[in-house]
Amino acid sequence: MTRTERASDPRSQVVVTRFECRSRWRLLVILAKHYRLKKEIRRVAEGYLGGTALVQWRQRTLLSFSLWRNLDSIYDMGHSNGHIEASRVPARLGVATSGGIYAFSGDWRQVMFGVPVDAHEPLFAIGETRKQTDRSPT
Repeated sequence: MTRTERASDPRSQVVVTRFECRSRWRLLVILAKHYRLKKEIRRVAEGYLGGTALVQWRQRTLLSFSLWRNLDSIYDMGHSNGHIEASRVPARLGVATSGGIYAFSGDWRQVMFGVPVDAHEPLFAIGETRKQTDRSPT
């Protein structure tokens, strides 16, 4: 994949972003920005399904979790001027960040125990057509 190509994946996605702050004041700034941006992201990114934050006060760490319809919908965050501006704040505050994107791997019974079942992505109603068929060898 070249720099101009976009990755694509039709499976649902979970994005986890970690913010490690040097002080609780910096953690509060990051947390406030996070909550202010949720409304704007929901408005501009059709595939955004929701999100939450986990604050570890003693470690001065914020873990942000967001759920997305598919990988393509994550690119819609680029339509949010607020998110673009906020993405520069951690570096200015000396906040260390890391992030990852995780795709749906299959039904838990299939993934953990090899049971041949149809996998329904739990981010969508079971009746929707986003069913993943069994990938196990027969």
